[in-house]
Amino acid sequence: MKLLRAFRFAFAGIFYCVRKERHMKIHLVATFVALGLAWRFELSHLELAVLLLIIAGVITAEMFNTAFEAIVDKISPEFHPLAKAAKDAAAGAVLVQALAALGVGYVLFVDKLLK
Repeated sequence: MKLLRAFRFAFAGIFYCVRKERHMKIHLVATFVALGLAWRFELSHLELAVLLLIIAGVITAEMFNTAFEAIVDKISPEFHPLAKAAKDAAAGAVLVQALAALGVGYVLFVDKLLK
């Protein structure tokens, strides 16, 4: 039962992020586009594995950012420069991961799209 509860909590966290975070919705649209391209261009198993890992990285980073922002808002509801720095750093981490995903997508798809 504890395992089922853990999965329930985990899925609740995923659904919360999808419902509440606009950027998560954008990442999910990009995920479906990338997976559609992967199917269309019949990526190799290794290419698909890389794609799935980078997708998971972006979604995970966005979820950590959401959790981090919630914690900071709870601890410091009023403006504080350190709270801003923490939230900005977490958002920056998502941006770094998303840019890496764009780079991976470029490497995987650019030749196939230009043919």
